[in-house]
Order: sequence, then C-alpha cells, then structure tokens
Amino acid sequence: MATIYPVLLCGGSGTRLWPLSRKSYPKQFVPLTGQTTLFQASAERLSGPDYAAPTVLTNSDFRFIVTEQLAEVGIDPGAILIEPEGRNTAPAILAAAVYLADMDPEALILVAPSDHVVPDAAAFRAAVDTGVAAAQDGRIVTFGIHPTHAETGYGYLELPETPNGGAMPLTRFVEKPDAATAEQMLAAGTFLWNAGIYLFSVKSILAAFASHAPELMSPVRQAVERAETDLGFLRLDPAAWETLPDISVDYAVMERADTLSVVPFNAGWSDLGGWDAVWREGDRDARGVATYGAATAIDCDDSLLRSEDPRLEIVGLGLKNIVAVAMPDAVLVADASRAQDVKEAVARLKAKQATQAVAFPKDHRPWGWFESLVIGNRFQVKRIVVHPGAALSLQSHHHRSEHWIVVEGTARVTVDDEVKLVSENQSVYIPLGATHRMENPGKVPMVLIEVQTGAYLGEDDIIRYEDVYARG
Repeated sequence: MATIYPVLLCGGSGTRLWPLSRKSYPKQFVPLTGQTTLFQASAERLSGPDYAAPTVLTNSDFRFIVTEQLAEVGIDPGAILIEPEGRNTAPAILAAAVYLADMDPEALILVAPSDHVVPDAAAFRAAVDTGVAAAQDGRIVTFGIHPTHAETGYGYLELPETPNGGAMPLTRFVEKPDAATAEQMLAAGTFLWNAGIYLFSVKSILAAFASHAPELMSPVRQAVERAETDLGFLRLDPAAWETLPDISVDYAVMERADTLSVVPFNAGWSDLGGWDAVWREGDRDARGVATYGAATAIDCDDSLLRSEDPRLEIVGLGLKNIVAVAMPDAVLVADASRAQDVKEAVARLKAKQATQAVAFPKDHRPWGWFESLVIGNRFQVKRIVVHPGAALSLQSHHHRSEHWIVVEGTARVTVDDEVKLVSENQSVYIPLGATHRMENPGKVPMVLIEVQTGAYLGEDDIIRYEDVYARG
C-alpha cells in the first residue's frame, strides 16, 4: 500500500451556520455533532498506518487554533501552510502539491475539506483504498456520495451507469440544481453528490494544472519557493500569492480534465452546509426534535433547539419546522426551509456593522482565549483562560488600567520590574502605562477575571515589547 499524504483545507467564511460559526471561528473548529470538532475528526479520519502526517492549508488567524486542536487529539502535522489571503481551492491545492512534490515525487495526495461529517471513518478509508490503484495509474479520483434526498445545496457528479462500488469514469460535473432537477437526478440513480474530496498522484495533479490552468503554475511555485518559516508555520510568499485569481479547483482543472474517476461512498456523509443538515445529523426524538445544551422542547415537531451557553435556557413551545440557536450575544430563529438563507442574515448584519456578523464571543489567541462578560461606560470585565506553559506578550496600555483576580490555577505576573506568583483568590493591580505580562507556569489551565477601567478599552490599545508568538 502506498503512503497517502492527507491535505486538509481549513479556511471558511463562517456564514452558513451563524451564529455558532463565524468568520473569526468557522464551523470546522466547533464540536457540532460530538465531543471533537469537525477539524479534529477530519484529521483523525485521515490518519493511520498508510497515512503520512497531514499537511494543513489555513490562514494566519487560524494557525494557532489548528495546532492547538491537533495537539488535543495527539496528531503532529507534517506542515501547516499559511495562505496570505483566501484564493479558493485551486491555488491552495496546487501549493500543497508543489510543496509535497519536493518531499516525495511519487506521493499520493488525498485532499479533503476539514468541515465534513463522516461517521464511519473506517468505511471512508476503505473507499480511499478503492481509489488508490486508479490514482497510481494516473487517474484523478473524486469521491461521490450516494444522495439520500433531493438536495439543492450540493453539486453533483453524473456517472455513465448506476454505481457498482468500484471506481467509475465521470461523465460530467453538474452545478447545484433547482428542486425539480434534483428530484429527477435522485430518481435516475446515476448521480452522486460532489463531496469535493480528491485523490491523485502529485505527478498527475501537476500535469493537470499545467495543461488546464497554466497561469497558476508560476505564481504558486514562487509562493512556495519564497515561503518563510515562522514559528513552525510555512508562510507562502504574499507578493506571488496576491497575483493569483480566486478560483475553485473544479472550475480550474477538474471540469476540464478527462482523467477523472469516481469512487462511490454510501456510509454517511454531510458537509453540514446549513442548520437543516445539523438537524438531520443529530439525535432526534420521536417527533423529530433535536436539542443541544440548555434547551427544552414542549409539544414541538421537526425542530432544532440549541443553546451554547448553560446560563441561557432556550424553550420551544408548539414549534414546527423551526431552527432556534442561542449564543451569548446572538440568537437565530428561522423556518427550517430557509436554512440556506442564513448567509443573507449575516450579510445584513455586516451592512449594519454589527460585530456579531463576524466576531465570535470567545476571542481565541495563541495562548488561550478570553470573553467579555460585562461592558459598560469606562469599564469592561473579561474572563481569560491561559493554557499551561503559555504566556501573553509583555505589553502596556495608554488608556486603561487593569485588575486581575485569579480564580483557577496560578499566574506568574510581571509588573514593570516586579515578578511574582498570584494564586487562586489573589489579585494584582496593573496601573495605566505599566509594562506587564501574565504567564501560566502550571500544568493546568489558568483562569482569571480581568476588570479594565479607562477612557478607551479597545483591543488595539496595546504596545508589545516581547511576544513569543511574533505578533506586531
């Protein structure tokens, strides 16, 4: 069995599962259907004796979340490539291929989005095994999902005959259909959902790009060759990258290539492209109601009730075909048939400059995370969680002072020239303008409450003097 190099695509705009998923924290990082996140489940699914360490394509904002979540499931990445800007899947996949070609010219590459649900990981790996021979023979293999209903939110793959379980030639790609066309394709039995998952040799995909999208080759090669290592990440060259178009791999290459084969997959799959998909994948009671967190359904049918804050109880009474999702800072209530229109709600929130459109209540940083608990005139209260061994930057503020109260663990605190340990139920005062830092020297997360007071409390009121994460 050849070694397979997984490539996980880890970008996303965070609009279709708003308010739980947002631009600053898209759905792959959220435990939507189980204890692990979609990203973690994807990395575990593409692991095993025949799999190399994963290569991850992501952006600068997500780089530390990626490493943290991989560490939580015990996976060391082979490489994390940082895209300067999102340019869709074609440049990302080509960059991974160029990078891996230097490591192993005979590599087989398996490209997969990191936000899909595949309940049976063993069955998926078996499907990958089915496609290996075709990929080694120079074919580009894609994986088609047996449709369970007439879905209008997915593209389709047409086959010349009814799927038989093995690799089959692809007749054509089909764009997302309207409802009537989707019903016809479901009845025909020769159409599969396009999962956007590909298996190919590095030689085959580079040849396909050279033939069908030659304009991408030079700038992507330059972006990889000029990439700079930064704290273990590989930052693709921004000057070369910015010249690339925003184009999907399907449009750039796959729809033009004549070497595609399809491996049918019939063991469960979803891209969780809307709250209706989350409802379908969830555990439902006899009346079709799925509840998560602090949620109570009374006399409801075919509905989803989800609370992401134990302090916020959501109660549904007499609901039918309703999606209700509650976050500390936003609530979505929608007819389930309008699940695909949630992105329109996000667009309207952006237009009115609502912070909830893109910003997550928890602000994740390389050292941990924080959330605002109370914001008032000239004061703010935050909860801050610092990972074991992590440290915030040495910094100062022009416009605010701070009080820190440790409620879990122990903090090592620097204030100007003084360094001291602050334990649970102890506090420290940071005067305006003082140079300061907090660190967690322990082996468990450290939690503190921060009370800020001052004329301006924005996150940009910061001067960094030292930062182990190389931020400006």
